Amino acid sequence: MGIRNIGVVGSGTMGNGIAHVFSLSEYDVTMVDVNKEVVDSAMAKIRKNMERQVKKEKISPADMKGALGRIRPSTDVGAVNQADLVVEAVPESMALKREVFTKLDSACKPDCILASNTSSISITEIASATKRPEKIVGMHFMNPVPMMVLVEIVKGKSTSEETLKTVREISEKLGKTPVTVNDSPGFVANRILMPMINEAVWCLHEGVAQAEDIDTVMKLGMNHPMGPLALADLIGLDVCRSILEVMHEGFGNAKYEPCPLLKEKVQSGQLGRKAGKGFYDYSK
Repeated sequence: MGIRNIGVVGSGTMGNGIAHVFSLSEYDVTMVDVNKEVVDSAMAKIRKNMERQVKKEKISPADMKGALGRIRPSTDVGAVNQADLVVEAVPESMALKREVFTKLDSACKPDCILASNTSSISITEIASATKRPEKIVGMHFMNPVPMMVLVEIVKGKSTSEETLKTVREISEKLGKTPVTVNDSPGFVANRILMPMINEAVWCLHEGVAQAEDIDTVMKLGMNHPMGPLALADLIGLDVCRSILEVMHEGFGNAKYEPCPLLKEKVQSGQLGRKAGKGFYDYSK
């Protein structure tokens, strides 16, 4: 099918990044969030990130102008009614995602594909909130979206091969590398990543080493570009906790239970970079 119009529901870190890459690839994008202040902030973030790309000569000023002109901000979910593909990027809550998908199912064209950028929640369960389960798919972008190449495409129990093929082709047109996985808590990326981050938090919690030293061991010893605690701060400690809780509940295995220190950080509002403080202090 010809995909030209894209809807993005949720304009936070992931949502505005997704709108960013689609618009640069010459798709028309409608970006939706709860109020004008939020979507205006997202547009400002997209502009700032594109200006950085222009400065680094990754894109031209004309590319940036054209891309920004292709993004239409809105506060109405119904504004995506002409979209060929909608990517949901709201917070990691099953209840919220089901509510959003129920609304999208009613608002969107019958042939529209509805994708979730969820990093851990069941695509099959999300699909059960709609009358088009064959057109529901996971489209898990990595953060930061404009830089990271992988898109983890998640096949729910009813996702059709046609839907998977279309989303794979679109991902490639964005310059991404799609990898298809089956629906399972945490999928592949976070099923492997989050236990590593959680174990790093346990090392800090138990006083095995300081945060900087834990990260240095993983960077120099394992050749990771970023240490697990710094990466957790980038992802958001609330997001890390949420993903671990989904896997803990889904597998019933204690190894996925979030470390008490991670829970404490979230409860105190120390969510990482976005809050100015997590395992590191970013307020200076």
